[in-house]
Order: sequence, then structure tokens, then C-alpha cells
Amino acid sequence: MTSASGDAVAPLAQADSVSDWFTSNIGTFVSGLVNVVIIVVVAIVLRFVAQRLITRLVKRVISSHQRLNQTKNKVNRQVRETSDEAKLREERRAQHAHTVGGVLGSAATLVIFGAAFVMILGEFGMNIGPILASAGVLGLAIGFGAQSLVQDFLAGLFMMTEDQFGIGDVIDVGEAVGTVEAMTLRITKIRDLDGGLWHVRNGEILRVCNMNQDWANSVVEIPLDYSVDLAQAKQVIEDSLREFANHPEYQAQILEQPDVSGVIGIGNGAVTMRIITKTQPGAQWALGRAVRAHLKERFDREGIQVAYPVLYRSGAGAAQQG
Repeated sequence: MTSASGDAVAPLAQADSVSDWFTSNIGTFVSGLVNVVIIVVVAIVLRFVAQRLITRLVKRVISSHQRLNQTKNKVNRQVRETSDEAKLREERRAQHAHTVGGVLGSAATLVIFGAAFVMILGEFGMNIGPILASAGVLGLAIGFGAQSLVQDFLAGLFMMTEDQFGIGDVIDVGEAVGTVEAMTLRITKIRDLDGGLWHVRNGEILRVCNMNQDWANSVVEIPLDYSVDLAQAKQVIEDSLREFANHPEYQAQILEQPDVSGVIGIGNGAVTMRIITKTQPGAQWALGRAVRAHLKERFDREGIQVAYPVLYRSGAGAAQQG
């Protein structure tokens, strides 16, 4: 009888002890739960605010670079931007802002929610000291083991923020010269003249020559025969270039009247004259081909002879034209 009553009292005693513990700790439990909710809400708000601030900051930095370039070009009277070009520039700026803002936003999210997670663990009574120490050691290990990756990302970040080049630009980064087909924070893809696609790590790009930024020069060198009257040839070239610059097909691409620099070389039976035309970015190559074709037709009409190479015979150094 005594054993049965003792067995019945034991569960009641345990239930009372659990109830007493819950009653005595309910305040701490509710307080901890409230703190966890506050931490989560604050983390979400901070992440939203950080995302907005990063997006605005990146857009402002990129747009300030472009406004500076546009102002400089307008002062120099070098801008004749069409609606399509303005749209392309706006799309390029939006793409850069989206890419850079996305990366910085992801980094901010990782930091904010990581700190919130550690604080929540602290609310549950866990010792966060070893966790912080382990995170520091892990960060150092990743930093030393992925130095090239970090370098690529930082280089890509600055390239996009400073608008050094964009998709569609013709650039020279050393061995790779061609048109940019794609760019990320890690690599840049460049299509060369032969059709080869170069994958260049951003961290390996030490210098960039952008041939499609702001304006360009079309340089044409004409080798005239040594017997040509230079004054007459220069007059014919200048008249031909004025006619070319007023042509409706090329007028919008030319920023300044073509300039005849004069004689830049004498040798091998030729007198070489140089012509420089300031053009819209990216139009210099096609415009140079058109200038050569136009001058060739004018030379044929005016009877101006271009130079033929001098071929040396074996022997006493006699030479012949041909």
C-alpha cells in the first residue's frame, strides 16, 4: 500500500518541480524570446537600409564619373550623343550599379545576419567566445588561401565603379586586344580580331587602354611619290577632306574637321603625310577606311601619284621603281 502511494506521488512531485521551474524562469524565457525577436527585426531593418544606401552610393559614384566625362567633353565641344547612344550609356551605368551594388549588398547581408546569429546564440546562454575565435581563424585561412580571388573581386569592383570599360568597348589589356563581350567581378571576356575569346582575370589587368571612351582619333598615313608637288597634294587632300566631312553618311561621326598634320617621313621613294580626324568613340576604324577610299578616288582624278616601294637589285646597289 505504501509502495503504490509512493509511486503515485513521484510523478506529481516531478510535475510540481517542472511547474515551479517554468514559473520561476518564465520571465527569463520571455525576455530572451523578446530579445531574439528584436535582434531579428533590427537585422532585417539594417539589411534593408544598408541595401538602399549601397545602391544609392554606387549609382552616385558611377553617375558622377560619367557626368565628369560628359562635362569635360561638352567644354571641348566633343559630344554629339544620339538617343541610342544615350540609352546605351544609361543601360551600361545601370548594369554596373546593379553588379557592384549586388556584391556589396551580399557582403553587408552576410555581416549583419552573421552578427545577429551570434547574438542570438548568446541569448540562449552559449559561450560565443570560441565561435568568434574560430570565425577569425577561418577568415584568416580563407584570406591567405584565396588571395588571388579576393584580388580579382576587388579589381573588378573598382573597374566597374570607375567605369574603366564596359560591354562593347574595344580595349587593350596587354596580350588580349578586342571587344569586351562580358564582364563580372572576377573575369573579363574579350573577343579578339581573329574571333578568339580571351578569359582575363581582373586581378591580372594592370593597365587598360579603352578605345571607345569619350572620343577617338582616326590616323591615316598616305605615302606619296617623291616627285609629287607637296603644296598641290596638300591642297587636294584638304579639299577632299572637307567634302568628306560634309557627307551626310559621315558627318555625325566626325567631331572636328580633319587635320592634315603634314609630312611625317621621307624615305624609300615616298613622302608620307599624316591625316588625323577626331571621331566618335568606336568609329575611328571604319572612318579611316572610308577616308582612304575617298582620297584614292580624288587622287585618281587629280593625277596625284602614290609611292611605289623601291626594290634593290643585287650588285652595286642600283635601284628600280616597281
